[in-house]
Amino acid sequence: MSTLYLVATPLGNLEDITLRALRLLREVRVIAAEDTRRTRQLLTHFGIATPLLSYHAHNEHRRRQTMLAALDRGDVALVSDAGSPGISDPGFDLVNAAWSAGHVVSPVPGPSAMIAAASMSGLVPGGFVALGFLPRQTSERNTVLGRAAAARLPLIIYEAPTRVGSTLWDLHRRLGDRQAAILRELTKIHEERITDTLSNLATRFEREEPRGEIVIVVDAVVDHPVSDDEAIGIVADLVGSGLSPSQAAREASAICGRPRSELYDLARQMPSGLGDSTDQ
Repeated sequence: MSTLYLVATPLGNLEDITLRALRLLREVRVIAAEDTRRTRQLLTHFGIATPLLSYHAHNEHRRRQTMLAALDRGDVALVSDAGSPGISDPGFDLVNAAWSAGHVVSPVPGPSAMIAAASMSGLVPGGFVALGFLPRQTSERNTVLGRAAAARLPLIIYEAPTRVGSTLWDLHRRLGDRQAAILRELTKIHEERITDTLSNLATRFEREEPRGEIVIVVDAVVDHPVSDDEAIGIVADLVGSGLSPSQAAREASAICGRPRSELYDLARQMPSGLGDSTDQ
């Protein structure tokens, strides 16, 4: 069977591509690209003439059989516009389809906006929660942010320049006024890091639309004993995210170290938890 290579490509600076990535892009039978025009510029720069096939978020399900047929004939490379395929970029469906069909899937590590942002933000000393692009629908976005708020870890979020201001206000409402960093145009000429509180950043970018690719990093909750009000807030976030009272109590207990039974009683008092009297 053939191999599907997940090839990371530069975020901006073309010198960031690896030697292995260049070799494989030359050797595979076909390259599946999120944007063939953008990938062709990369290939032209390095003198690579491998055929390109369009594979993006709007056609990935329709392309599944085409991609599997290509793998039946030889190795295939999957690339996104920039960074690592499958990380907030197309690839998840194809990876699972390739494994199911008996092919090998192999990562070719390299640039990742998420890791670059975590390393340079000054807000991520250890673990973090990667949210990628937040859902557009309000209810789904609230669910994601509710669970993220309960995690109490730094958060990394991708966002389009046109929505940065509104997203920062959403983060402020759900997370409180944490410290945050806006990381713009990573590895490019106009690379920039802007740090402030969520409220100050939201005020600024409500008036001033940034240019280029944006990553938002939000600081963790400062580690201190969890007060009664904070415990209630954690439970409320979890219940508001769609968890049942029993599930919310279990997660909240792990987060703040309080007895699960106590937190279960709190969760049952939340509006979306009324009526759940089982599975304690």
